[in-house]
Amino acid sequence: MAQPAALELVGLTRRYGPVVAVDAIDLKIPAGTYCCLLGPSGCGKTTTLRMIAGHESVSDGDLVLGGANVTDLEPARRGTAMMFQSYALFPHLSVLDNVAFALRMRGVEKAPRHARARELLALVAMEPYADRLPSQLSGGQQQRVALARALITEPQILLLDEPLSALDPFLRVRMRAELKRLQRELGITFIHVTHGQEEAMALADLVVLMNGGKIEQQGSPRDVWNAPRTEFVARFMGGHNIVATDAGKIAVRCDLTRLARGDGPRPAFVQTTEYQGPHVHVAVRTADGHEHLALVPEGEFERDPLESGALVSLSWETGAEHPLA
Repeated sequence: MAQPAALELVGLTRRYGPVVAVDAIDLKIPAGTYCCLLGPSGCGKTTTLRMIAGHESVSDGDLVLGGANVTDLEPARRGTAMMFQSYALFPHLSVLDNVAFALRMRGVEKAPRHARARELLALVAMEPYADRLPSQLSGGQQQRVALARALITEPQILLLDEPLSALDPFLRVRMRAELKRLQRELGITFIHVTHGQEEAMALADLVVLMNGGKIEQQGSPRDVWNAPRTEFVARFMGGHNIVATDAGKIAVRCDLTRLARGDGPRPAFVQTTEYQGPHVHVAVRTADGHEHLALVPEGEFERDPLESGALVSLSWETGAEHPLA
């Protein structure tokens, strides 16, 4: 397998006529990092991935991979490999020949290319299915084959475009663990596009949250979750209440938001309650119409169930609030 390489995006921009899809972003992804490009539809994350792969041209800026400027190189010469959302397996080729296809195109003889393909199928626990056609596989199995096919070129960076979106929730969680295991074993850089914050939190060393073609915030999952810099980040990542104070807006985690019966400095009325196992989600609305969510421990709620319409007061422990830009 190739050595991992660092990737740097320098003022990277993509325009479609007057529309700016990616707006002069700067980003450094250290070698061997699992990076998730996260954000809502239309934020520019997939366009960024496609520019890294060479499937979209760069309007302005540079892509520097392992110290070499690859902005104008064709995809096959960049040291990257891309796993597409649809998996794009050849329906008429066996699993083995699908995986070996890139080596076949490079002129590698049948025996060595099949030997290498079998090694990668073993890596993704798919060697017993080598002779099957893609149509004879489940969605999760097809994904494993697509991964093996992308890895056979020994890329320095593996690019993944919404790789888990077609899977059912249970399989998605299983495949998250498999992707993380593979990335650690191979040691190469993974860049993974997703719109799911839970997926990014589970997988990434580096989360890059995009909005409107720009990077809104980047950092470790823990940093982005605990210290959102803007209202957009706090709302997109979820799990936070946005509260207006005399000093400006702040974010307070829902699990650190407290409710007490009766009037108080921040009065609100209970709207709905939802049982969620260890917590009961209690949605409240303040007198000025703002909605907030508190996660009340199950035992606490059972001792004093809050009914719809109940008057409560919002509070939180000192230090639980985080100022927003």
